[in-house]
Amino acid sequence: HIKDQQNDELYLSPSHEEILTSLVKEEINSYKQLPLVLYQIQTKFRDELKHSGIFKSREFIMKDAYSFHQSIDDLNNFYEKMEQSYSNIFRQLGLQYKKVVGDLGNYRGESSHELIVLSEHGDVTIVFSNESDYAVNLDLAQVIEQPNQENCETKQLTKQDIEGFAHFEEFIQHSNLPLEKIIKSKTYKVNDELIVVLYRGDHTLNEMKLKTILNVQKLKLADNEVIRERIGCSSHSVGPIKLPVKVNVIADHGIKTICNGVAGGNEDGFYYQNVNPERDFAINSYADIRYIQEGEPSPDGLGTIQFTKGYEVGHTFKLGSTYTTECNATFVDEFGKTNPLLMGAYGLGVSRIFAVASEIYQDDKGLAWPTTLAPYNIHLLTEDVENEEEWTLSEQLYNILTTYQFDVLLDDREISINEKIKDADLIGLPVQVIVGNKANEGIVKVNYRRTGESFECAKEVLIDHLNEFFRTY
Repeated sequence: HIKDQQNDELYLSPSHEEILTSLVKEEINSYKQLPLVLYQIQTKFRDELKHSGIFKSREFIMKDAYSFHQSIDDLNNFYEKMEQSYSNIFRQLGLQYKKVVGDLGNYRGESSHELIVLSEHGDVTIVFSNESDYAVNLDLAQVIEQPNQENCETKQLTKQDIEGFAHFEEFIQHSNLPLEKIIKSKTYKVNDELIVVLYRGDHTLNEMKLKTILNVQKLKLADNEVIRERIGCSSHSVGPIKLPVKVNVIADHGIKTICNGVAGGNEDGFYYQNVNPERDFAINSYADIRYIQEGEPSPDGLGTIQFTKGYEVGHTFKLGSTYTTECNATFVDEFGKTNPLLMGAYGLGVSRIFAVASEIYQDDKGLAWPTTLAPYNIHLLTEDVENEEEWTLSEQLYNILTTYQFDVLLDDREISINEKIKDADLIGLPVQVIVGNKANEGIVKVNYRRTGESFECAKEVLIDHLNEFFRTY
């Protein structure tokens, strides 16, 4: 927050749930005034931890909307309508997308969905089933617990030297041990308590799930000094065997499947071989704390998991009464009872849509905009503006085309036609109309930027060709 020249306080707000609720509170008092939807398209400012050019910048244009309702059914119905509106926009822009279950993040509410435009270069990984509608952000995908190893002949636990390696982690990096046999560990400090987290070597720990399990907003790895003081080794040598009683142990369900595994020895220079859970060490609790992997069973029980990538361009939230209760925003229902308003929030990244589209709609020449996104319909190029016949025809065509409600960009620069065409390809308008040396015959050249189709036609039939093109594309 800052103060302006008049000493008034101003706030840079990442979103506007509170202020919109406060405004609505002053205006809405009866169910007869509901539902109510407010929206805005404006510049947002967010201090992104990871910003990357126009895809995720600290200043961007966003459409956000807020809806207020008297019942959960009314909220659910509008929520679906808003998602359908977004779907219609993406379809008209020719952008493939998936709606996935999303993370509420810093919002407080009931549920959310992310709208992801698919792209192999995307910064979001989507998990989906090959046989159902199941789709979710990778961070949120649950893992079906695997059965324990059957017919496991446990061997005697032995303590081994790591054979000259600096520590256990370096040893397993250079060994040929099967990853599914390795018990990895990370040690966190939460409220002055040490928590050792165990997971299999072929799995990846999901700290978002771990934060939920521990009910904390942030996680911090314990530093070496604290680990050495309380456990007696470096962080690289921590394992589950003979840990101090006051150290809490949380293990991923995958640990149950390990038979005769290996683990750190809680002593620098050593590790344990033929480690078996429960027999050789105690676990305070098991939980799903890892990322799902491709090929695993879908959490909904239908099909197997596949991954794809994309960019998040929209996010919707069912906030329920969380914000309205805090702001005391209520209404009187048809029975005279006072109830909190129910709320939804819906964001669409306008800047990001253009950024994603610019990646998808390009080739080795430049951009190739679809008709729904192009700033102009037609790029009109005059080969030689000093040639009277060419310039006269260009002016005639410009007037005709604009009369037929086409948006036309006229290139009247005194440069070579090759330069003009290169610039036109770079800009990427859907249609290029080139007036050249056949102007005296009333013939022009037409290029369709995305398809590469090129042909000559008389000026009298140009409008027919263009109408057909824009009906098709």
